[in-house]
Order: sequence, then structure tokens, then C-alpha cells
Amino acid sequence: MGLPLFPPGDDPGPNFSALVQRPEALGTTPLGSGATAPPGPGVTVRHATTVAALRYAQGVVMAGDRRATEGNLIAHRGIEKVFPADRHSAVAIAGAAGPAIEMVKLFQTQLEHYEKVEGVALSLEGKANQLGQMVRDHLPMAMQGLAVVPLFAGYDLRRGTGRIFTYDVTGGHYEEADHGATGSGGRDARTTIKLGWSADMSRDAAIELAVRALYEAADEDSATGGPDLVRGIFPVVATVTSDGYERAGDDEVAERFAALVGRDRRAERP
Repeated sequence: MGLPLFPPGDDPGPNFSALVQRPEALGTTPLGSGATAPPGPGVTVRHATTVAALRYAQGVVMAGDRRATEGNLIAHRGIEKVFPADRHSAVAIAGAAGPAIEMVKLFQTQLEHYEKVEGVALSLEGKANQLGQMVRDHLPMAMQGLAVVPLFAGYDLRRGTGRIFTYDVTGGHYEEADHGATGSGGRDARTTIKLGWSADMSRDAAIELAVRALYEAADEDSATGGPDLVRGIFPVVATVTSDGYERAGDDEVAERFAALVGRDRRAERP
């Protein structure tokens, strides 16, 4: 199949998500044009739960627990919820896990496609707008119970600072001044970060606060998974700075959780 040709006023240009909606480009039906009936009785859908992000002196930290639930059951203990969107941004997911992961893949492809077509990377605000449009396009499914609510953060090379954006199911996106969280344990995570955050935090302090936020959320919310010491499963923690996206090693995250649990145990002793 050759490259599709469009009239000058009908060319989708660098917008990959608009391109894949075009049946003449794919030689098939538009993406998402299939049946949109809600899940039937007895059908359960996996849901990703708590993700959080906070700014620090060099950029942003993003973290997500690893548990997926189906109603009152644990469906998966090691699901990934934090992903690199491109070199200088990250996206985390909460909500219906299947559609959320597919949205992340499409978002990553959209950013890469734009950069290849235009020769420059999309601005951070542009990336946030693109993700908001994808969430808005998913609204019919959200109204049927398959909501996807991402969290987006990145390092703005133009401003020289980290920035965080939260979303609602209608595609509205809102820049957070210092930190943000979403998912079933988002309220507890936000409260923990709010109490410990400061603008001049170092990387180590920011990661430690993100770890504490997920730990406290897991303590209050059954759908949020804490550190699984038996299986060696720990939340995903990543930083985005001027040097790009970097995932913290499992050994580092495990060490911080061990120190956190140790401090709490000592504090509980009479």
C-alpha cells in the first residue's frame, strides 16, 4: 500500500491521531469505529489506580503503583502505569487499563510522528493539548464506564522547569503548580505530597516523597498496591529533567521503601 494522498485543504499533516481516523489512509474502517456497547453482565474490566507527580529543583518525579483491580479482586500485581511519552515528558495512567495503555501507545506515536514531519519536537503545552484531545475522543467510552484519566508531566526546555498537567474525562487539562495525583488513591497521595513538598527539593528528597505518597495511599485505599516485598514488586518511579526521561532502578526504590518502613516501625515503638 502506497502513501495516502490528500487534497491541500484536507491533509492531516503531522497529526497522527487524525490520520489513523481516515479510512482512505488505512484501507479499513476508522480507528475506534467498532461497537461501543458497555461491558455486559459479569464482564469485569481491569483498572489501574494511583499515580502521582511532583516538581523538584531539576525537573519532575512521576510515580505509580503496580496493582490492577477487577472489582474487589486483584487482577495484576505488576502492571506498568508510568511511561516515557518522548525524551522530555512522561505520562501515567489511571482508569480502565486496556484503553489507557492503548492511548499511551497512540500518544507516543503521535509525538514521534509530529517530530518527524515538522522537524522539531512539539512544545510541552502542545503535548498536553494532544493528550487532552485523545481523552476527549474517548469520552463516549468513558460515559459507558471505561474512563481513562492520565497524568502528564515533563521538562519544559523553553522555560527551564518541570511542569505537570492533570485531566478529567471530558479531555479538559489543567496545569498544576507543584504536584498532582489521580486514581482511587489520588486524594491520599496529594495530601501526603502537599505536607512534604518544597520548591527546592533535591532528586533524592522528591523520590522519597513520591514513595511516601504511594505508601500512604496504599495504606488507605485497597485498590492501590504498596511494595510487595515477597515478590519483589515495587512502584515505578521516574524523573524527567533537561537530560531526559530516566526510570529509577528497582534497587533504589526498594531501598527507599525499606528505609520508610523501618522509620515507621521505630516510630510506633513505645
